[in-house]
Amino acid sequence: MNGAQDLGGMMGFGPVVPEPEHEIFHAEWEKTALALTLAAGALGRWNIDTSRHARETLPPAEYLSSSYYEIWIKGLEKLLQQTGLASAEELRGGHSQAAPAPVSPLRAKDVAPMLARGTQYDRPATTPARFAVGDIVQTRNDHPTGHTRLPRYARGRQGTVERVHGVFVFPDSAAHGEGEAPQWLYTIRFEGRELWGPRADPTLMVSVEAWEPYLDAA
Repeated sequence: MNGAQDLGGMMGFGPVVPEPEHEIFHAEWEKTALALTLAAGALGRWNIDTSRHARETLPPAEYLSSSYYEIWIKGLEKLLQQTGLASAEELRGGHSQAAPAPVSPLRAKDVAPMLARGTQYDRPATTPARFAVGDIVQTRNDHPTGHTRLPRYARGRQGTVERVHGVFVFPDSAAHGEGEAPQWLYTIRFEGRELWGPRADPTLMVSVEAWEPYLDAA
């Protein structure tokens, strides 16, 4: 979808100001926001793509006026309501109004092993890859209403296959409970002028990870 999170190439938002590598949180409540999001995700009621889509679908004015972890918490509130784990009234009041749903909570001792283990999203290939390193491809100029990992600024653009990663869960499908639909994943390298026009820095190159359904042969 074309949401407030997809700002690449838009003007008026100022430069990107990198923060120090060690500066992870700006306030104590942000640590709680991260912990709550991880713990709720571990309940297994949604996947990472569903979670991303929940944040993307915040109203643009609300998204752009919220900090990073405020967006996380607002997305989590949407997911809790959608899955029946909490109601809007409970979230406003800060306490349960009904018997809790049966869940298997993530315990503190299990957090580090879970994070170290990660989640496998690669899947066996059932068809050969359509493209190889060095191929010239054209991204599709598609504007879906649902979740997509193809940035708006990279749609309808020509680039070069830089790497073939293998087959992975397709976010556009997984985000909406429509199955994993595994697809080949590539890194596509674009010249800056292809993305931003003739006034762009001629030395700029941008690499984007793109699933096969986003691509056509040029």
